[in-house]
Amino acid sequence: MKSHILNEKLELIQWLSTLEDTSIIKKLMQFKKEETKDWWNSISEEEKKSIGKGISEADQNDVKPHSEARKLYEKWL
Repeated sequence: MKSHILNEKLELIQWLSTLEDTSIIKKLMQFKKEETKDWWNSISEEEKKSIGKGISEADQNDVKPHSEARKLYEKWL
């Protein structure tokens, strides 16, 4: 991470730690809530279907051991 961004974050943390104005805190919390993006909304339908399939297989106990997965994907690890 670039050092100037890190310094700005630290400055904000320090400021927040001393902040006592509840109206500002509430505004910041609202801002955080509105700005927090759910990664689910940013992935493709194909990725969503794949995740759903994995969840379904796990629910049905149709899973493979970690050792088999490592062997299958070893060249990418």
